[in-house]
Amino acid sequence: GSGGFRKRKHDNFPHGQRREEKENVNPSSALMTSFKSFQLELDTRHDKYERLVKLSRDITIESKRTIFLLHRFTSAPNGEEILNESEVKLDAVRRKIKQVAQELIGEDMYQFHRAVSPGLQEYVEAVSFQYFIKTRSLISVEEINKQLIFTAENREETTNTTSNPHDKQPHTWSLKVTPVDYLLGVADLTGELMRLCISSVGNGDIDTPFELSQFLRQIYDGFTFIGNTGPYEVSKKLYTLKQSLAKVENACYTLKVRGSEIPKHMLADVFSTKTELIDQEEGL
Repeated sequence: GSGGFRKRKHDNFPHGQRREEKENVNPSSALMTSFKSFQLELDTRHDKYERLVKLSRDITIESKRTIFLLHRFTSAPNGEEILNESEVKLDAVRRKIKQVAQELIGEDMYQFHRAVSPGLQEYVEAVSFQYFIKTRSLISVEEINKQLIFTAENREETTNTTSNPHDKQPHTWSLKVTPVDYLLGVADLTGELMRLCISSVGNGDIDTPFELSQFLRQIYDGFTFIGNTGPYEVSKKLYTLKQSLAKVENACYTLKVRGSEIPKHMLADVFSTKTELIDQEEGL
């Protein structure tokens, strides 16, 4: 009748009959064997995906710590020690990336790209930030990929990854940063360069903001060539890049126009105030 529950089709069969049908299924049949192999393959793939997510999270955390360390370069009296310590931290990050490369042996990287992409982007940001502090230029994706070629460090790694124990050739693993991950990492780099500009002004460094302004302008011009033809994530970060460039150019304007009349230790306060006004006007 109306308002009653609709009787499902399988309710026409007694529960005992359904139980007998399950018991009569042959577990060694070809169909059941195929489904068991599918289950094993899917479980193995899901477990690997979760391991890659955890490794990517560790890579992100260590890369952020390296960036925080590099921001002390402008104020620390021993800049070389900061760079050496950052290199040690980046080596630890590369060891994590090596584990990712070992997990992806014989696999299609793009099937697991979403699991490792956040960590690779953060690593690109940290490496490019260190490279800019050293050389005042942008590291290329080819140079980054050269640093991600690994060899077996001990005999145990070699025997675990080779099927022929008599093979004495050194085994290598590599993980290539995709162009999209590289572009997203460089886009995030612009925010760190903007913070570097603020700290440089606070330390009385007048030359660095003008170098950063010219460098960021070149990066912004390069991103505008991509425009809306590139991936959605790249075009989405273009607005943030433009904001960072505007803040650095505003700092250069303040230094050029009012730099001679404002004491150096007060320039950072003036610049911070102007930055807050810009953010309020943009509704941030």
